[in-house]
Amino acid sequence: MSSFVRTVLGDISPDQLGVTYMHEHLIIDSLIVAKDFPHIHLPNESDAVTEVNFCKSAGVGAMVDCMPLGSGRDARKLLSIANETGMKIIAVTGLHHDRYYREDDQLEKASAEQLAELFLNDINEGMEKTSAKAGVMKVVTSGSKIKDRELKLFEAAAIVQSESGVSILSHCEHGTGAIEQIELFRKLNIPLNRVLLSHTDKAADHGYHHEILSSGVNVEYDQSLRQANDSKAPSAQLTAAMVGAGFLNQIMLGTDGARRSLWTSLGGSPGLAYLYKGWNKRLVQAGLTESNLKQIYEVNPARFLAFN
Repeated sequence: MSSFVRTVLGDISPDQLGVTYMHEHLIIDSLIVAKDFPHIHLPNESDAVTEVNFCKSAGVGAMVDCMPLGSGRDARKLLSIANETGMKIIAVTGLHHDRYYREDDQLEKASAEQLAELFLNDINEGMEKTSAKAGVMKVVTSGSKIKDRELKLFEAAAIVQSESGVSILSHCEHGTGAIEQIELFRKLNIPLNRVLLSHTDKAADHGYHHEILSSGVNVEYDQSLRQANDSKAPSAQLTAAMVGAGFLNQIMLGTDGARRSLWTSLGGSPGLAYLYKGWNKRLVQAGLTESNLKQIYEVNPARFLAFN
């Protein structure tokens, strides 16, 4: 196929994705997370299968799992979840925030070139000695000031994107640092239409988002589960405002559901399926049309995730 999306079970045509959640955490399994961040410890494959099946029943066809190299990702479990549920799962390479790594981790000591080699191996050969390949590259910053570690990661991403054509998903801590990331992507000659900034709706100022989207970069809004009981739902209002401003083709959605308290299968609420079952109603109330929803959930992800 001339254009494809790389899932853990193999390459597929972009039009096979269907409704796509762009920022999920189905497995987070590491000693650091278990000890220091137990509220996001999600090691159990069967729990994930149950939660994913709720999403599949709601009409979801694909999910991007956003835990990258060395931070709690488990390729074997992702393969199993994909096989058991039929959900199309796209995994990521790259690195997460430094809080998820030991200071003496070899990944923390590696050069940009060494990191790029590891990331390319995940994409081209397979993750953790499995057949499952990564289909997205992840980078992070901690705020408006970009640290040396983060600069090295972005430099590695530039190498990987240039050599593989993979799209890049970024973590914006508390929604901040988006403008600084955009400047760095430009400096490194990374095409902004191949970049997706996550969590920016945590900082819901409409002027901030207009500036972000005017650059041509994509955004992923993911505060829906946390605003399920909010009558004003700032992220729904933000989405509607940015669609009204002409940025429909640059907006995607996810849950960032890395909280045990959010999973129905673990006794939490409202569950990952809420994004497509319940949040859509909030978006329609805010002014979006069914055509807008199809663009955001299906057309935009299929374009962004495709290797061309």
